[in-house]
Amino acid sequence: MLTSAKAIRIFIVLAAGLCAASGVLAQAYPSKPIRFVLPFPPGGGTDILGRILAQKLSDSIGQPVIPENRPGAGGNVGTEYASRQAPDGYTIVICSPSISISPSLYSKLNYKQSDLTAITRIASIPNAFVIHPVVPAKTVKELVALARKSPGKLNFGTGGAGTSNDLAARYFLSENKLNALIVPHKGVNQATIALLGGQVDMVVVGVATSAPHVNAGRLRAIATLTTERTETFPNVSTIVEAGFPWFIVDTWYVMMAPAGTPPDIIKRLNAEFHKIMKLPETRKQMANRGADPVVSTPEEAAQFIASETERWGKVVREAGARAN
Repeated sequence: MLTSAKAIRIFIVLAAGLCAASGVLAQAYPSKPIRFVLPFPPGGGTDILGRILAQKLSDSIGQPVIPENRPGAGGNVGTEYASRQAPDGYTIVICSPSISISPSLYSKLNYKQSDLTAITRIASIPNAFVIHPVVPAKTVKELVALARKSPGKLNFGTGGAGTSNDLAARYFLSENKLNALIVPHKGVNQATIALLGGQVDMVVVGVATSAPHVNAGRLRAIATLTTERTETFPNVSTIVEAGFPWFIVDTWYVMMAPAGTPPDIIKRLNAEFHKIMKLPETRKQMANRGADPVVSTPEEAAQFIASETERWGKVVREAGARAN
């Protein structure tokens, strides 16, 4: 029989071995490529930002980080897919406001917010209210007056049900009691292309996406949906200056992983993204696309999503918006 002293020594040795093994496993991550799910089509803000971050993360951890576009249902197809993957740190997803909008917008979702865990906030992109030059309006108030004068004649292009710019369009029309046709697309980039072609009359889109077209005279920015004027459009009024202070809408991004991903891995990824966001090259690339770098703890990111869910839930109810 073992004496109590021998039993204690054996326990200590076994415990030390387990701790050492755990440390080896933690240090071994990542030991294979990471899939980076992008829930929107190529060419949009999520895709562009995601591919920048994928390359930076790959450079930082020494493993391939493979962007994987899985668009559909306002970002819900890709988000659901990511939520169903193994919680081992080898699948991450970049989430936009759709993760806060969808719970109140859709009568049924095949995933819950709790199926994912936050890693960090990553960026925020201010939006602009952009119209086709043939639309005879130079300000938001003129656009509202035009829509009231010709009910049902104007078309509002969006990036698809469940996206923040789609809900923003519905909210704007509802609050102003306007009758205009909502025209969803498979992404805001596609909606912008439709706007350039004259198939729709107006779109809410990121300032960086719209800037080349506005500067070339192909589109007209009538307001930025911000509290302060942006460097991209210093001569364009903010939506507050335009007289619609309730219509402030930006596009934010949060990095997430399947729920149950080990805390040590979440902590490692959080640290990697914090390091990436401090790089001058990263900040320059993001600035060129109108994005402001944002970082946080996982807990702060989770709290932010919760507050945005409450905010957008109220907007959905007031706008009377629903998606199947």
